Amino acid sequence: MADLQGRLLLALKEKNIVNSEDLAREWQEDHQKIVGAIKSLQTLYKIINAEPINTTRWQLTEEGDIVAKYGSHEARVYNAVPQQGITREDLLKSVPQYGDIGFSKAMQEKWIEMNNQKVYRKIDRIDDKIQSMLKKVQTGNINDLSDDQRTECKKRKLINEGKMTVYKVSKGEMFTLDIERLETELTPEMIANGSWREKKFKSYDMDALGIPPDAGHLHPLLKVRTEYRQIFLEMGFTEMPTNNFIESSFWNFDALFQPQQHPARDAHDTFFISEPCDADIDMIPDDYLKRVKKVHSEGGYGSQGHKYDWKIEESTKNILRTHTTAVSARMLYKLAQQVGYKYVYTTAVSARMLYKLAQQVGYKYVYTTAVSARMLYKLAQQKEFKPVKYFSIDRVFRNETTDSTHLAEFHQIEGLVADKGLTLGNLMGVINEFFKSLV
Repeated sequence: MADLQGRLLLALKEKNIVNSEDLAREWQEDHQKIVGAIKSLQTLYKIINAEPINTTRWQLTEEGDIVAKYGSHEARVYNAVPQQGITREDLLKSVPQYGDIGFSKAMQEKWIEMNNQKVYRKIDRIDDKIQSMLKKVQTGNINDLSDDQRTECKKRKLINEGKMTVYKVSKGEMFTLDIERLETELTPEMIANGSWREKKFKSYDMDALGIPPDAGHLHPLLKVRTEYRQIFLEMGFTEMPTNNFIESSFWNFDALFQPQQHPARDAHDTFFISEPCDADIDMIPDDYLKRVKKVHSEGGYGSQGHKYDWKIEESTKNILRTHTTAVSARMLYKLAQQVGYKYVYTTAVSARMLYKLAQQVGYKYVYTTAVSARMLYKLAQQKEFKPVKYFSIDRVFRNETTDSTHLAEFHQIEGLVADKGLTLGNLMGVINEFFKSLV
């Protein structure tokens, strides 16, 4: 940088006024380095004057840089064709990324031809005019291009018109070739010995912004959650409301057909709420509660049930939800109410299954892709069914012994799909698409 500053001062001594773009072209230097030297000299006391001039200029795009260096796409395709010919598939593999474009352009220019499933050269020699034009743009000779040539390059997105700030530099009142270091701080010693009178101080820019304070940052877990949520939304899923941390045992366990004597429902695995300890029984649909009780006690809908005395007292106990599948059960129940469907249940606890719907509603299969079991309730007799895709990401609670790798709460990701004719292949496709988006 210091060397550039000295060269800049010498250029000013000879010419009085210089242009930063001209210097960059003459010295074969990056224009931004020249600008940096100018701004460094501006911090010194009136050594130079620099007037910024905003202008536009044609410059190569990223693709244009590749073409200027290696040749146009069509030329690269032509050069990749051997004398004995080559199949189109092998030719495109030899010119990755831009092979299709190059093949089309080369055929259009009649440089190559197809014969018996192979590609052959049609002429012995080509003139790569596109590369020649871009090299002119690269050296700042855009005016050597005709309007048609410029339009062609712009149409192919090989050049674009970008904004640029160049500087007109002239001598300042205190111009000198000797760069003296300016003081940036007035010290007590300078005041005591009076040396400050002989010093030159750097002027302070009172409008300059200070160093931004180190503010808060997103928690890594929140960043991951946001990324996952965006993927689900882009895949067409709707987010389920998960603001109920407290659930009744009915929705958390019974509606998912987990027996009331299951170990997961014990106090050493689940947090039970002491006040209020029981949910309002009126908040649970009475007809639905009776059907769930019947399936637990006697079976039904293709299930033999658990064959035990199901108790409403256990079902109304309030707990901190142990999974967000309770939300899925609520959402599917609400969906069934909206579309007015007849009695269909999914009774799996862990595996994903397909279930035949009642013949009277004319449906064949409903598949749910949730992490745990899902439930569909009351499919419509009259209203049209619309497929749905739901997801949720939120906290759940388990009565775990906390240590360096375990907490009493964690986040669960869950999704479900309800539609006709779904198979295991649909589930595999959804999972594959999700993880592809993470790459």
